[in-house]
Amino acid sequence: MANVNQTLQSRFFLLGLSTDPHLQVLGFLVFVLMYFIILLGNGLLLITVRISPKLHTPMYFFLSNLSFIDICFSSTVVPVILINTVSADKSISRGSCISQMFLHLTVGAAECMLFAVMAYDRFVAICKPLHYNSIMNMRFCIILALIPWIIAFLNSSIQVPITWRLPFCRSHHVNHLFCEVPAFLKLSCRDPWLNVVAMYLAAGTIALCSFLLTLISYVYIISTILKIRSSQGRHAVFSTCTSHITVVTLYYGALLFNYLQPPSSHSQKIDNIVSVLYSAVTPMLNPIIYSIRNKDVKNCIIQNIKLK
Repeated sequence: MANVNQTLQSRFFLLGLSTDPHLQVLGFLVFVLMYFIILLGNGLLLITVRISPKLHTPMYFFLSNLSFIDICFSSTVVPVILINTVSADKSISRGSCISQMFLHLTVGAAECMLFAVMAYDRFVAICKPLHYNSIMNMRFCIILALIPWIIAFLNSSIQVPITWRLPFCRSHHVNHLFCEVPAFLKLSCRDPWLNVVAMYLAAGTIALCSFLLTLISYVYIISTILKIRSSQGRHAVFSTCTSHITVVTLYYGALLFNYLQPPSSHSQKIDNIVSVLYSAVTPMLNPIIYSIRNKDVKNCIIQNIKLK
């Protein structure tokens, strides 16, 4: 009996998509479709950039990084949701939960900062075209791509350990679709003030600063676009910028909403919807918005298909 209690204490029970069997089937199919689109869209971009010399530029280097992050980001969440939906056992081991939380937080923070890096790349390309090649050299691009991963890893190395030092004596039933820091703060029977402060600082410095840097870059880009005499040229660049800003705002808005509110004010249903927005919906939209609508990418895909 003692062994059973100890085993239960080392496991956590995640919330399923729904208790209604029909909604479970519908939810399962929706997530399978979303995950398929994520893997197909981002995988296709990675392969196309890899085999097309024409796309070996800083812009597509960062887009490849974004696609890799999106595949990793969704893969830390969607398989957990799918398994939890079809399985009668909704539990997850402590070790698996820690690993999933660490990876999800790391990749999510890296994507935050990569959006700012990509916006800076476009800022240099549009506002300083004559100096673009000298500024965005390969060495500098690699450094810009590595910085988000290093900062994100350090952030997770702080956030996750202090979360799991909390005593979870209230319940081991997590009202969330997967293991995420805000959901676990509500389970603590001790005041998680230190965790909340750390979470706010991380969200403020990583997400909010990245969002502001991204917006500043696009403000300069748009001001430069307005100087273009050709109305057709202005319309094309405006269309691209608008779609980029929409996806970026959706991602940052959902992320900041989830991490910049007190744990006590979190609503279970809203939190689940918001988490799905930045963990699955945005990774699904990114290859469509950033790449598939791009003429160079489409032409390279068509050429590679014809060659085969």
